Order: sequence, then structure tokens, then C-alpha cells
Amino acid sequence: MKQSILSVTDVKSLIDDGKKLLLAGEEETLILLPKGDWVAGTIPYFISKEQGGMVSRELICATDISSFVSSIEIVKYDQNSLARVYSEGPKHGFSFIVIPAMSKTHLSFALNAPNYKDFGIRPLIGWIAGVHLSDLGKKTPKVINGQTGEVLEEGAFVLQAQLPGNKVAEIGIVNLFEQGDGDILTFTSDDFSAETVMVNGEKRNFAAYIVKNKLDTKLPLVADYYGAMVNISFQDVDEVEGRVKFYAPVFSGIRYKHAKPVTDYVKVFNDRLCKECSIESDRVAFSCNCILNYLYSELEGKKTDPFVGPVTFGEIAYQLLNQTLVYLEIMDV
Repeated sequence: MKQSILSVTDVKSLIDDGKKLLLAGEEETLILLPKGDWVAGTIPYFISKEQGGMVSRELICATDISSFVSSIEIVKYDQNSLARVYSEGPKHGFSFIVIPAMSKTHLSFALNAPNYKDFGIRPLIGWIAGVHLSDLGKKTPKVINGQTGEVLEEGAFVLQAQLPGNKVAEIGIVNLFEQGDGDILTFTSDDFSAETVMVNGEKRNFAAYIVKNKLDTKLPLVADYYGAMVNISFQDVDEVEGRVKFYAPVFSGIRYKHAKPVTDYVKVFNDRLCKECSIESDRVAFSCNCILNYLYSELEGKKTDPFVGPVTFGEIAYQLLNQTLVYLEIMDV
């Protein structure tokens, strides 16, 4: 077993057997588990091997990393100490991080991670914990350290995993979105919102620009980071206030374009896998996909083999991403 959707009883058995686990589920379900070598974030949305996209308040998504990890340590960080996350990562292994959505730590990581010491020098993968969409504003996302039982709604837990000498970790990204053929958009500050945008160098109000040009805000802004396409997803367009909010920050000096439409998510996803990747399913140790992909592409009941796992409020592959699938491969040296 690597990633599976399991009952509380089945997960308890794995913990009792000493398995090292990455877990995702509802808070009320996760707190029923005994202490052990596991770390978790709250979310009730998953993609399973058997059913495809699904919602469950009773089941838990479990990723068993025991077979290839030699040792683990779970470390607690806050918005300030998280700046050490790359430099403190295992020299031969990977770090797995979970952060509650809209916490100070989430916002700080999103804005500052590329400037942290040793950024990108060691593998860091993970996700942003969330809640059922009907619970937005009623419940707060949480992360849990299974070794201590500590539950956080502010901060982050990082599982630092050491690998044996004959294994190596690599992080991959599958992004279905590409830059469209429209205007070049740039911003004057690093932020989760913007009033002003430079459209081909001309200053405009961004909300008014979106409305006038009828931009589909289900499609993200896409930046080309040295060949890697990175999405910035829209949260809200307030035409009255003249402000646009995002799920990840825009950065000054980066050139963005509105994404090309994706008509058939599963077909494009599979085509992209065939084109870009020769991914062997037995090498995929962990993966997660974005709640916006789940909603906008109607992934409930649809399969995205070989990728299963939690559906998240943000994906982390070195830095915060949106509307993206990220995955961890463990390979022989």
C-alpha cells in the first residue's frame, strides 16, 4: 500500500503496526487516531484509485512511506522559524509539509519562501490543509503531529524523512495550464490582492480590466518561471472596490498571462502525462491535486491514474502552487 482511502479502524491498525504515514481527513476523524509516526492535515476531498474523485467525512487518505524511509522526525514551525525549512531539511531524503489554509504561516510561506535560505536545495513537498466547502467560515483548517497529538490551526508541521543511500527523492509538477495569447500583465508589489495592473506596460484597474475583457476567472494567471508554468488562481473580483484577490501571491517583476482554456481536464491530463512523463506508478510515493481543479473540472468520480491522494487548498512543491498536481517520486540510485 502507498496511498489508500481507509476507515479509522484500518488506519489505527497501520499506526499500531508502527507504519510511517501521511494522513488527510476530517478533524473529527483524525483526532480518533492513536499516537504514532504520522502527520496529518484536514480535508474531506480525495482522489482514490477505485472511485476517482470523492468526498468523505468518515474515511482517511493514508500514504504509507514505511517501505522506503529509514527514519523520520516531525518538526513544528511558525511563520518566522519556517524560514529555516530548507536549510534544516534532511541532506539525503525529503521534507513533507502541511500548513493550515489562511493561517499567518500560510501567508508568510506563500510570500517569502523563494527568499528563504537554501530555497529549493532539498526536496520539499506538501499541501495546504482545508475544510469541507460548506464549513468555510465555521471551522478552521488544522494540522496534526501524530507523535505528540498536537493540533495546530496556526503554524506548520514538517516531517523530515531520511532515505537509505540507494534511494533518491524527486518532486514533479503536472500543470495543465499554459499562457494564453493575450496581454502581458505585471504587478507593482508582492501580494495576495491587487488594485493596479500593468497591461502591456499601461497602468489599469485590474478588476475593471477583468470585467471589460470578460476573463474567465476559473482559469488562472500563468507565469513562466524559467520554463516552469506557475499558476495564480483567482479568489474574488470586487468591481465596486476595484480589487482582485488571489489564492497565491503575485510577484512584482514577473510577467503573467491569462491561461488558455482547458476543455476536457481528464483527457488533457492524460495527454500531458504521456507527453511529459514516463511515470511509473510504483515510484509515485505521494501526490495531491488542487480543490479548484476538482471543482472546475468536475473530478468527482473521475480517475487521474497513477495519481491519487488528498485534494487540497494549495499544493507545495518547493513553493506554494495553485490549480496544480504535485507528486513525489522515490527512485533507486
